[in-house]
Amino acid sequence: MHPKRKQRLLIISVLIGGVGATAALVLNALNENINLFYPPDQIVAGLAPVDQRIRAGGIVVDGSVFREIGSMSVSFVISDLDGHDVPVTFEGILPNLFGEGQGIVATGRLGADGVFVASEVLAKHDENYMPTELAAMQGRKPPMGNQVNSDPGVSY
Repeated sequence: MHPKRKQRLLIISVLIGGVGATAALVLNALNENINLFYPPDQIVAGLAPVDQRIRAGGIVVDGSVFREIGSMSVSFVISDLDGHDVPVTFEGILPNLFGEGQGIVATGRLGADGVFVASEVLAKHDENYMPTELAAMQGRKPPMGNQVNSDPGVSY
């Protein structure tokens, strides 16, 4: 083989190898950062992966919230209101809108025992949300948690 041709073949091989390695690293990074959403019925049916980062969502069952005294640990049950319930544990501060009967989305890992261990809990606000300014125009009291008052002369 001619030396010039051998050099070109080596350069092309290195370029193809570099592109392949870069593609493999990018796909691996994307695969690790994907956290799919699973509703309670799919979790109960065993369709959710165990010990892999996922998101689970549902309605917090009334009477299921239990807070450990002297700890930041909270346990509760989420449901799809069709009889599929998933127990959830969380260590940390819950959002202000968290409550029984409210919709939540939690990010975490499903244990082999069927308990979802959440690392983050997001509470869904109700569909009746109204900005403070619009509520004031309509003469309504703004919803709790939205007490931003840009005009010191106006009180709600």
